[in-house]
Amino acid sequence: MIDVRWLPRPAPYLTVWQAMRDMTDARDARTPDAIWLVEHEPVYTLGQAGDPRHVLHADGIPVVHCDRGGQVTYHGPGQVVAYCLIDLRRLGVYVKDYVVLLEEAAIAALAELGVANACVKPRAPGVYVPMPGGALGKIAALGIKIHNGRGYHGLALNVAMDLTPFLGINPCGYEGLRTVDLATCGVAVPLVTAGDVLARHLVSRLAGPDVRI
Repeated sequence: MIDVRWLPRPAPYLTVWQAMRDMTDARDARTPDAIWLVEHEPVYTLGQAGDPRHVLHADGIPVVHCDRGGQVTYHGPGQVVAYCLIDLRRLGVYVKDYVVLLEEAAIAALAELGVANACVKPRAPGVYVPMPGGALGKIAALGIKIHNGRGYHGLALNVAMDLTPFLGINPCGYEGLRTVDLATCGVAVPLVTAGDVLARHLVSRLAGPDVRI
């Protein structure tokens, strides 16, 4: 069973991050997995080994150095974050395969929402869409933490955002990487709809056919 729920929004990042750590520390072999869906207040998050030089100008947006993998990204209104609190040891999934699974779920959700050409990029976790001129725009960022075989953090999907704050960073550590959202791709969809679709595709890959939501 996977417990899928929307958290109150917009949510402060630090509050949700602490709740994820508390649940991960307290859970045992019988604790159900969970997917928390949330829209955050504006925040830059820098991964555990992230380089602060990738924050070019924060312009008053808080910067939080957290414990996920990866470099720097932005969370804010118009983006849905799916935090996956999953017992990977119980599921029998290795970390590398787990990352692939999250990316596949995002690609399937995007296809259902009307973006049929989303793809992955070698050695650059996340999901991208081809842009005019041949460049790739990043539409979903991925960052996870594994503690005692249990994962938290997860996947952020850009729905309809003010993308300007991404210009204040090197997104995911890549200078000049363009960040896009569903609106950029011509898809107008409510945030909750996008989050529900993403959660359904995550559940289908993380729990199998007998899942109860």
